[in-house]
Amino acid sequence: MPDDSERYDPIPPMLALSDANVDFVVIGGIAAQVYGSAQLTFDLDVAYERADSNLNQIVDVLRALHARLRGAPPGLPFQLDARTLKAGANFTFATDYGSVDILADPVGAPPYNKLRADAVTREIDGRSVRFASIDHLIAMKEATGRTKDKNAAAELRLLADEIRRREAEG
Repeated sequence: MPDDSERYDPIPPMLALSDANVDFVVIGGIAAQVYGSAQLTFDLDVAYERADSNLNQIVDVLRALHARLRGAPPGLPFQLDARTLKAGANFTFATDYGSVDILADPVGAPPYNKLRADAVTREIDGRSVRFASIDHLIAMKEATGRTKDKNAAAELRLLADEIRRREAEG
């Protein structure tokens, strides 16, 4: 849950990433909500493509959002640049709009190309944004091993069954 001083609005970071032509897929709780999940979430989780040009675009967006490492000790030296992102994979940031996690290697996810290819696209304020498929979300939630994620996976399986039933009925 965000702290009282932290604003939570995942839309501006999603739009900023889209406007900067970042190659990303929304995963986690926000993506689950696209399928009807009632689970609350207090961060924006995105998987991202690791090409140098994409890393530079991500850095520009994160700087514009005044990103800083979340949970890091005060004064910890951290250089937000493409080289740092290239050297790591998964980063958690606090921004002007709340928590934004960028994950090159989400647990339980297929390789990024497959995650992106299977994603669904939704319009958010006139921009196309990709969201992980419900099946990939289920796999990612299951893979964490956390009770809250196993519960979320169970809910997503029920939603997936309902979505498939509706599609079959035409």
